[in-house]
Amino acid sequence: MNKTRPYIIKGGDYTDERGQLEFFNEFDMSPIKRVYFTTHCDIEVVRAWQGHTIESRWFRCVNGSFNVKLVEIDNWENPSKKLEKITFEISSESIDVLHIPPGYVSSIQSIIKFSKLLVISDYKLGTVCDDYKYP
Repeated sequence: MNKTRPYIIKGGDYTDERGQLEFFNEFDMSPIKRVYFTTHCDIEVVRAWQGHTIESRWFRCVNGSFNVKLVEIDNWENPSKKLEKITFEISSESIDVLHIPPGYVSSIQSIIKFSKLLVISDYKLGTVCDDYKYP
């Protein structure tokens, strides 16, 4: 099993007479290779269950909010049906970033129509064959 668990990287903000600064200074972006956005126009659609054995992902909600469920996979060829689900709610009202280490599959569902998610990966598209999808 994976030793690193998913966790929130706390963001922060600072406001003075010049305006507002939002930041997530604790987010080490040195391994980042790819960045993209996904917009969920419908709250009924669920993007599930897909994940990676070696690729890490980071999620930052930039508009609206999402319910993100994660499951650590015990056997990639035949996962147990009784694995623990970890649930996070991420929102554009927070500056936090959700880190998903390798070894997890995710389920992503918007809570508000037209929610937008920034997805960050530590592998370029097509450089490894590491996509796993389950019903």
